[in-house]
Amino acid sequence: MAYSNFNQIFNAFEGLNVLIIGDVMIDAYIWGAVERISPEAPVPIVRATKRDYRLGGAANVALNVQALGANPILCAVIGDDEGSIKFKERLIVNGISDKGIVGSAERPTTVKTRVLSGHHHMVRVDEETDRVLSKTEESQLLKRIELLLSDCQVVIFEDYDKGVITRNVIKKTVEMAKAKNIPTVVDPKKRNFLAYKGTTLFKPNLKELKEGLKLDFEKDNQEEIEKAVELLIEKLGADGSLITLSERGVFINFKNEKHQIPAHLREIADVSGAGDTVISIAALCIALNLSPKIIAALSNLGGGLVCEHIGVVPIDKNDLLQEANKLNIPL
Repeated sequence: MAYSNFNQIFNAFEGLNVLIIGDVMIDAYIWGAVERISPEAPVPIVRATKRDYRLGGAANVALNVQALGANPILCAVIGDDEGSIKFKERLIVNGISDKGIVGSAERPTTVKTRVLSGHHHMVRVDEETDRVLSKTEESQLLKRIELLLSDCQVVIFEDYDKGVITRNVIKKTVEMAKAKNIPTVVDPKKRNFLAYKGTTLFKPNLKELKEGLKLDFEKDNQEEIEKAVELLIEKLGADGSLITLSERGVFINFKNEKHQIPAHLREIADVSGAGDTVISIAALCIALNLSPKIIAALSNLGGGLVCEHIGVVPIDKNDLLQEANKLNIPL
């Protein structure tokens, strides 16, 4: 379908189902005040006044997809523990289905607890494993993916190197998606970087690109970036790649088009979660078969907008639409 304006595109987002496969987690926060030092050790005592639990990891991608008006369907493996209870509670609160969630007594639910006093981050405690799925866990996850895939218009692999995305999960899912002509987009990490063969769009940041291909060049060397992206696409047999370049914006090589989209000038408060927003927007644009330039421009715009907020927050659809309408990009 051809779209004549961004309003039509954003309305079309609302008809999309998005399968999100990856490492989900709980981001827990404890706020308090420091009034004295512990008599047991030279460390501050934080008198807790507030606790909060938020969806993190691949689940934050789900929140972004939902914020854009589409329907996220999470496929992941969590534990059979207190963290899993908190996780499912947050799914219910946010109106996200748990039908793709596999529970396992063999691994913990990833929980990252941050202790803060005022604006100071005192400490972070991580409860997690990066062990790859057992054959039983992997089989259960693939069954959920196969069951849910047919109703989806795009697949997102959201990899945090916690072990839920295995090479077999990648291979089998890409095969099933190709058979149904469903595009696949990837937000990779180091362990499986070159395992995502035959995907539609691969979205590393510049650091991940250099590490994944074992290359070294200056971040502002555009010629070397483009060569690296071409090498990446060749190695993966991917249709294309979108590279996030931090303050330099994004670069896309997709459908025989190359575009460098500069970052917009903003007051940056926090870059946390920007990659989750970028992959969410890119996936929805891919599902609508939009042009590479629109994919890159909207993703770049959304990634910048969420950086204006402190903490990990999903994109505001109305803010994104308002700024998109100011872009001088032919549709």
